Amino acid sequence: MSGERPTPRSERGQLGPAIEASQVKAYLQAHPEFLIEHPDLVEVLSPPGRDNGENVHDLQQFMLRRLGGEVRRMKAQQRQLVDAARANHAAQAQVHKAALAILEARSFEHLIHIVTTDLSQILEVDAVTICVEASLEAPPVRAKTAGVYMLEPHGVDSRIGQGREVMLANDVPADPVVFGPAAGLVRSQALARLHCSRRSPAGLLALGARDAGKFNPEQGTEMLVFLAGLLGRAIRGWLSLPG
Repeated sequence: MSGERPTPRSERGQLGPAIEASQVKAYLQAHPEFLIEHPDLVEVLSPPGRDNGENVHDLQQFMLRRLGGEVRRMKAQQRQLVDAARANHAAQAQVHKAALAILEARSFEHLIHIVTTDLSQILEVDAVTICVEASLEAPPVRAKTAGVYMLEPHGVDSRIGQGREVMLANDVPADPVVFGPAAGLVRSQALARLHCSRRSPAGLLALGARDAGKFNPEQGTEMLVFLAGLLGRAIRGWLSLPG
């Protein structure tokens, strides 16, 4: 109707003073990731087509390429997270099964058999051994139990580091003192300190795998520390050792 008052620009969605095109251009130049961080704007922008002359950049194709690359990057990250979560879940299930096997031991000898024989299958490794340090007064001797090996005094610290609980290594030759005859197969290893008793010598739980990438220093160690802690307590209980 001819009597209607024109709607002011501020009522048509214009908030505050008008923004010049040069200001928009300057802002986008200073924030090149703006359209990637706000992909919803692509739906309302009207970029030029592909036939605007040799000197006109195709903003639409540029944005699509950038957004496509961002989507591929995010999908790759998502796949990595899913794979890592699945691997972590599988490792937790293996450790829980190993823990139950340790708790089912009927004697100390049966416990050692479970650890040095059954755990290799449960944890999908090629060798599991227990190592115990010899005393300073007596040289190391060959252990009478299969899968149990004697280390020299301070042998635990020399292999995993003083004050450390776990050492993971990949693509390395195995120590025959730790893995015995299986050392020739082992190409990656996980060593965890055993805390059995304040009156017992230091010990190690050693896992070895022929897969050079089975263990590596970037992996988490919480599950291995848990398993070694449980084994130390089981040994203490069967041998009636003090804490």
